[in-house]
Amino acid sequence: MITIEELKSAGADVETGLSRCLGKEDLYLKLAGMGLGDVKFEELGKTLNSGDLAGAFELCHALKGVIGNLAITPLYDALSELTEKLRAREQADYSSLYSQMMTIRSRFWKA
Repeated sequence: MITIEELKSAGADVETGLSRCLGKEDLYLKLAGMGLGDVKFEELGKTLNSGDLAGAFELCHALKGVIGNLAITPLYDALSELTEKLRAREQADYSSLYSQMMTIRSRFWKA
């Protein structure tokens, strides 16, 4: 399980995230673990590889919302960039953006 210190050192705005959980550290950590460990991250990669941009947008947008509410800012920023690119539904090579986003996720989540 990830700790508050690990989240802080990786760049999360823990104070904001905790305030959204009414200051309950155990709840915040539980939700952070659930959000960071969400299988949608892997599903997003598969969906991007298949060329399903509409499906990839939906997955990315959902992840962005969860991670944003948890104030895991570096990952939120990467998801936001990918979400906006997918919103346009332009055929492109998204592998670099996805890889960067997953690298950032790995700073917070060790599966």
